Amino acid sequence: MANEKTSSLVLRSSIVAALGGLLFGFDTAVISGTTDALKRVFELSDGGLGFTVSSALIGTILGAATIQFPANKLGRKPTLVLIAFLYLISAIGSAFPRMLTFYTHSTTLDWYSFMFFRILGGIGVGGASVVSPLYTAEIAPPKRRGLLVALTQFNIVFGILLAYISNWAIGNCNFGESTWRWMFGVEAVPAFFFLCFLFLNPESPRWLIAQNRFDEGLALLKRLIPSEEDAKAEFDAIQEALIAERSSGKERFFCYRYRKPILLAFCIATFNQLSGINAILYYAPMIFRVAGASRETALQLPMLIGLSNFAFTMLALFCIDGFGRKKLMYIGSLGYIISLAVVGTMFTVYSDQFKASIDRIAAEDAVMVEDMAPTDAQIQVSESAPASDEVAIPKAGIYGVLIGLMVFIAAHAFGQGACIWVFIGEVFPNAIRAQGQALGSFTHWAWNAVVSGFFPVMLGKLGPSAVFFTFCGFMVLQLLWVAFVMPETKQIPLEEMQKKLGIID
Repeated sequence: MANEKTSSLVLRSSIVAALGGLLFGFDTAVISGTTDALKRVFELSDGGLGFTVSSALIGTILGAATIQFPANKLGRKPTLVLIAFLYLISAIGSAFPRMLTFYTHSTTLDWYSFMFFRILGGIGVGGASVVSPLYTAEIAPPKRRGLLVALTQFNIVFGILLAYISNWAIGNCNFGESTWRWMFGVEAVPAFFFLCFLFLNPESPRWLIAQNRFDEGLALLKRLIPSEEDAKAEFDAIQEALIAERSSGKERFFCYRYRKPILLAFCIATFNQLSGINAILYYAPMIFRVAGASRETALQLPMLIGLSNFAFTMLALFCIDGFGRKKLMYIGSLGYIISLAVVGTMFTVYSDQFKASIDRIAAEDAVMVEDMAPTDAQIQVSESAPASDEVAIPKAGIYGVLIGLMVFIAAHAFGQGACIWVFIGEVFPNAIRAQGQALGSFTHWAWNAVVSGFFPVMLGKLGPSAVFFTFCGFMVLQLLWVAFVMPETKQIPLEEMQKKLGIID
């Protein structure tokens, strides 16, 4: 019974913590179903839409950079509770941005309110990306730590899939111009359950011991670890590690000795976003509409993208230790290049038809403004726009884009998606691993904001074929980096890896 109770507590607490990852994935992907509505409601240009979509990433960068302070000062559990509150407030506020500007009907002020709530959600995402796996690692017994920490990555991908399914389901509920509000607001449901379940979780034993609350820490370890002897050994090991950390002092991060791991972390995080992965996740329905799909179909097709992401993430988790990081990156890079080239080719071969599709979308959007009757000018534009049946895009073009994007997502999930955080953690020594993870996270989210923010502008100015061939070109560079620069880190002891990178003699 003791073993079952202990296993139940560890598993339950890890699953609850991993819900932060699920909301992470849901929050980042849910906006994909609302881009058309946001452009109409807030009267946004392509650049304005890109900035609005990427606004949450400003919060994400802030959250990832600052969450360590409450996590260290208040504890892991209270910080997760704070993150859950941010998710909940962001979901409700994004759905009803006028709650901060109830006294006016100004579209501009409503947009500022919307941005405020999206940034709050972004802070939650950035915080969850750090604290959820950290908390799980600290409560899990050593033998189960890898599997339980992987629950967070699993839930991120699952959250993305749920966001696509939710957008499709809500899009078919005939909520009219309130549809986008429901898409954002539904996130409040899992956020509320996340908040409630967190109160049943224990605090991190390592944090308790670091605060000199030794009796509480040891008592909790005995609940988490079946054997009292093993619990006492873990308690002693934590104390020894803390003493070593405090006695070693703080080592300078940016120095010549650490140049190689710093550049490796920067490069893998940069290539991760220059593939266009997050731009495609955020704007998937828009891409499918440009490819000729109807509004309804454009909300259905991203579910196939989410399923592909989910399936190949699970496959990668089983393969990463057997295949190695470099082999997965080879496979992923080749998949990127092939799939992006296919999508770019489809948009090139059928460019005239896709251009007509873009004109049709612009005409449709011109007469779909919330709370406003169409003006005479808008009616004239609508009447002169090509009808849906005039935009005869061959099925080969639409299916080519869909299959290409599914292969692209599979390549990402099996390669970069599975390797990036594992690789970054392995190339840095213990003394600066936290700073290394922070550098990788900051680089990842910063490039995410840039690429996602400029994607609609690039799509409008350059056209989809040029955009996808640009992403393809960056992935050719990634393949060369993997072949000639990236070291293999599979099953290599830390000391040997440090020698290989010239950190120690």
